[in-house]
Amino acid sequence: MSNFDAKTVKNEVVQWIRDWFDKNGKDCNAVVGISGGKDSSVVATLCVEALGKDRVIGVLMPNHIQDDIRYSHSLCDYLDIKNYTVDVGAAIDELLNNIHFKADDIQISKQTITNLPARIRMATLYAISQSVNGRVANTCNLSEDWVGYATRYGDAAGDFSPLSQLTVSEVKAIGRELGLPSELVNKTPIDGLCGKTDEDNLGFTYDILDKYIRTGEIDNKDIKNKIDSMHEKNLFKLQLMPSFQYSPQV
Repeated sequence: MSNFDAKTVKNEVVQWIRDWFDKNGKDCNAVVGISGGKDSSVVATLCVEALGKDRVIGVLMPNHIQDDIRYSHSLCDYLDIKNYTVDVGAAIDELLNNIHFKADDIQISKQTITNLPARIRMATLYAISQSVNGRVANTCNLSEDWVGYATRYGDAAGDFSPLSQLTVSEVKAIGRELGLPSELVNKTPIDGLCGKTDEDNLGFTYDILDKYIRTGEIDNKDIKNKIDSMHEKNLFKLQLMPSFQYSPQV
């Protein structure tokens, strides 16, 4: 990982974004969900460099109250991009209440409550995107995807994905190369679902995971087994939906 050339990769990603928009959305806008963390900060900044600030739209989506929303505002001010704040809390509450009262034999699971906000946020991004001639940016990184740390059809969705082949360590390096404020690059990642840090939920650090992904090296056998198990169980999230293959007889 020490030979990662952040400047070169940054330039390659910027060019990739330009090329993608030329083919899949010429003159369209990049719509980015802004959490204030490193991933959305880096993606938004890469899009600004690739397309210009007038073609990047940030969307802030608190669930009623977001204690750290100042980071999101800080990024939008820093990039000077148009942005909208949409409180998704009412939509989440209303849907859960409707399920509770209209399907009262269903016990709403903890997993549902945890993942629903991410799916409502993605629906919000697409609702805005389709109204502003946009394309939705995915902000997941390779480290999260490797262990399934994303919500299928939630934050794992999107139209284009600048960071999905880059580890957390590499994303941070690009953030520094872009000149982003340290508080955005190094902000402790919180999952936005249950309020814990990513590393608390995972049970290991991103440094350990990133080194294992890139080199295959890891000291703790128990952590290795845990990472391997999570990777295998969550591979389906990265694959196309399985479909029945029908071959009509001629």
